[in-house]
Amino acid sequence: MYRPLAIICSALILGISDASAQTELSKYADAKGYIDVQKLTCAQLAGTYQEDADFLGIWYSGWYNGLAKKHAINVPRVKENIHNVIVYCKAHRDVTVIKAIDTVLKAEKNQ
Repeated sequence: MYRPLAIICSALILGISDASAQTELSKYADAKGYIDVQKLTCAQLAGTYQEDADFLGIWYSGWYNGLAKKHAINVPRVKENIHNVIVYCKAHRDVTVIKAIDTVLKAEKNQ
């Protein structure tokens, strides 16, 4: 019963990109090296390297927690939410990452 679920989860965790080539985050930066995180799309996130996607996930988590004035981190929860955002982004490449985060967080609250 749990074996198929474990196989599916393992497949989702392996690499963020499809068969297409991965793009470095620096390709999304402006001339001064800044990435507009409010405009970054799920397609861009899904097309970058896994370590870059994880890095961005941690950055977004810090940003959201800073806005909420939270001063603690639940590491397993953050890792799970980053994974959920990446999975969502793979399926909804046309939305922005911040919209994907909003959707994932709302779904988590409704559980």
